[in-house]
Amino acid sequence: MRPVAVNPASLPAPSGYSHGTLAGNTLHLGGQTALDADMKIVPGGIVEQFRQAFGNVLTTLREAGGEPEDLVSITIYLTDIPDYQAHGREIGKVWRELAGPVYPAMAGIGCTALWQPEALIEILGVAVIPEDRLVRPS
Repeated sequence: MRPVAVNPASLPAPSGYSHGTLAGNTLHLGGQTALDADMKIVPGGIVEQFRQAFGNVLTTLREAGGEPEDLVSITIYLTDIPDYQAHGREIGKVWRELAGPVYPAMAGIGCTALWQPEALIEILGVAVIPEDRLVRPS
């Protein structure tokens, strides 16, 4: 079976990329920044940007029938690691609110910039979705 793009209608329409790519029952979740439906980075700092970016990841995951417990890997790119660390408790609370107490393998990587200059964070991941919940885009 060929890989197929997963692009939820509720996320900004992709141009030159896909929000996710489903290969078999493995969903590769494309990097999500804190873009809202109006293609603007949400204001409010790292905690609100984490909420939006991770919410965008979960929107793509759910479009393919996945749930947070299906995540096997998350990579977080950060323009300011100390800022993220300083807000770790708040970010952890947001994680538990959105995904529950499930934590996949994770990496946090510092970088000098992201695609949108005002973006502080970008999150990508991989999920393995059980066949009985898998939704293949048409």
